[in-house]
Amino acid sequence: MAIPSEMNALLLTNDGYTKTPSGSVLEAMEPYVVPGRIAVPAPKPKQVLIKVSLASINPSDVMFIKGQYGQPRFVGQPAGFEGVGIVAAAGDDPAAQNMLGKRVAFATGYTNWGAWAEYAMAEASACIPVIDSVRDEDAAAMIVNPLTALAMFDIIREEGEKAFVLTAGASQLSKLIMGVARDEGYRPIAIVRRDDQIPLLKEAGAAHVLNAEAPDFDNALKEVMKAEQPRIFLDAVTGPLAGAIFNAMPNGARWIVYGRMDLATTPIVQPAQLIFMHKKIEGFWLVEWMRDTPIERKGRAVMEAQKRFSDGRWATDVTAVVPLSEAMARVPAELAKPNGKVFIKP
Repeated sequence: MAIPSEMNALLLTNDGYTKTPSGSVLEAMEPYVVPGRIAVPAPKPKQVLIKVSLASINPSDVMFIKGQYGQPRFVGQPAGFEGVGIVAAAGDDPAAQNMLGKRVAFATGYTNWGAWAEYAMAEASACIPVIDSVRDEDAAAMIVNPLTALAMFDIIREEGEKAFVLTAGASQLSKLIMGVARDEGYRPIAIVRRDDQIPLLKEAGAAHVLNAEAPDFDNALKEVMKAEQPRIFLDAVTGPLAGAIFNAMPNGARWIVYGRMDLATTPIVQPAQLIFMHKKIEGFWLVEWMRDTPIERKGRAVMEAQKRFSDGRWATDVTAVVPLSEAMARVPAELAKPNGKVFIKP
């Protein structure tokens, strides 16, 4: 595969972290990335260079380009954490060389050569060879959401309770978790902010769907908590809503925070619950799970994700596939649409 010396990419305009957080909504691309041309990088020994076929846009990408994520930005580098493509070049390490020519799902991690570009860089260990029956739209979203879904469902399974709570219930990640839960007889309690999402999530596998904007939400929440006694709370939102949900949960509840869509102060309504009701608050980050989980468990999760996409138990809901050349103008409006995923195509 002939590799050009330069490529088109969406480049970060800022370094580090923002001093003025502005939430999880991407109001425009211009303050955070600009289109440009940049030299195509050469892979280090354990890295691969990937000709990008499709790149996904996750909430973590939005938080990252806005300087609100847990790792710093580097001005002039391409954005984008995840995608699918063909390995065009590889470092000298045997694991990297073994990826040459393969179609892979990849996560760019700390390489600072993101997926919103014609070529991306990734560690070979962060690449998954994709089976032919998995479409690009699923492969491009193979790592961040599916592996997080399977990793967090392991926590639910280990806890032993059938019911659990999710905020951002209509997100792609929540729908993947609910699909596994439905197959294994678990009872998700999904929290949303729109009535029109309720039937969609019931179909996806939710036992209960509660609209946090509804006037009777507090009473409905108390009734569901009393009936189901969920011990696990998977939270992508935080803020006052999450505090209220945790306060309503029973003894031994675990609040697992994996995102912060609401930048408002997150209240602990009754701190004494941490003492007398043995409640716990903790975090989940896929990067740490990938680093700390035994390779056999990661391998099983990777194969389970691919099989679920291949046989139709999972499918990525697609809102739009936006050409790289149109991304600056179109991406914010596409992201504002509910219930699906937006991709960038170089």
